[in-house]
Amino acid sequence: MVALNLFVYATTDSALAMGLFMAVRLGAGFLAGMVAGRTLARFAVKPVMLWANVVQAIVMLLLVVTPDGGPRTGVLFMVSAAVGACSTVFIVALRSSIPDLVGADRRGWANSLMVSGRSLAMVAGFASSGVVVPWLGFTAAFLVDAVSFLVCAGAVAWLPGVARTAVSEKPVSGGELRERKSVFGAATALTAVPALGLMVCLRGIDALGSSSHNAALPVYSSALDPDDPAAFVSRFWLFWALGNVLAQQVIQRWAKRTGRSVGALGFGLGTVVMSSAFILGFAGFPMAATIGIALGAGAADGLTEVSYTSHLQTLPETLRGHAFGLSATLENLGFGLGMIAVSAALESFSALTVVAWSHGVAIVVAGIYLLRLYAVRGADAKGASGAYSDRRDGAEVSGS
Repeated sequence: MVALNLFVYATTDSALAMGLFMAVRLGAGFLAGMVAGRTLARFAVKPVMLWANVVQAIVMLLLVVTPDGGPRTGVLFMVSAAVGACSTVFIVALRSSIPDLVGADRRGWANSLMVSGRSLAMVAGFASSGVVVPWLGFTAAFLVDAVSFLVCAGAVAWLPGVARTAVSEKPVSGGELRERKSVFGAATALTAVPALGLMVCLRGIDALGSSSHNAALPVYSSALDPDDPAAFVSRFWLFWALGNVLAQQVIQRWAKRTGRSVGALGFGLGTVVMSSAFILGFAGFPMAATIGIALGAGAADGLTEVSYTSHLQTLPETLRGHAFGLSATLENLGFGLGMIAVSAALESFSALTVVAWSHGVAIVVAGIYLLRLYAVRGADAKGASGAYSDRRDGAEVSGS
């Protein structure tokens, strides 16, 4: 994240060009999300995850051996597309297979552990970027990227085969069978539970807000220290990841003590806190205060990630892959459109102004979500829509 974004910005000296580069990645992810569910329904999960990492390693190595000039620019955009598509397919496959790997009753624990592991890896990655990029250069950073994808592929190779949840033997009509196989079945499931459907929409809006700080961080960091533009970016993401790790420890201990998973309320409140923290991160506070802000942003981000993923995983196995694919499509759409708009805005407005407006929209929508959640929770728990109650977080689908 640090090396590629800074490399594009350093070679073009344009925030708009960097935004277009990232938009290609998100556009590829958008298209991949649309077909991810069907891909997982047709092929086994393990080889899909394995080849998703191998392909990314190959394109990173291709970037290293390509000479400077026009050819490298073309390869850069090919890398962007490959990383966007493969990473989306990988994360959809991983998230949708968690209940099958560990059991539905342990999905909250597994999600928190997965986020913790990823955050620890991001701590190492962002911390090393402040050393690798300025001392060893972009080529070394790209080689590290390629090796990391190969390590991930090796980890996938050690996974046991994912045993799919047994499908009910209850006879179904042809129309019901087609719905189970269609991506529109996931959309139907989400709209059947209003709070869950609104949660997915908020996730897309939050992705749009997230595009602002991803585009603004290299610009803001370059303005703070032109001689070492990676310094602020790497520190901010380092402490963001640490905050994420700390949050997962709290979530796991709370779940073990209470026997409950992170609720839908935590997702809405976490989105508000996360967006507010990212706005404050560009307000020019001293580094000590900014470190605390980054920690808070990471902790809130970790809370929303576990809550959101756990909710979608309660969908039936026949719809789960489609639902995660639909969610990834909306997230990539929001992030991609945001990158184009935000990068263009950074040419005329300050980083703080752009981030405040973008994340401000997410805060407003999160407020609407919280009001809607309060209304749904106050409704009759036996309603046909599968409303929220003290024991149910609304991800169940009526009649499934």
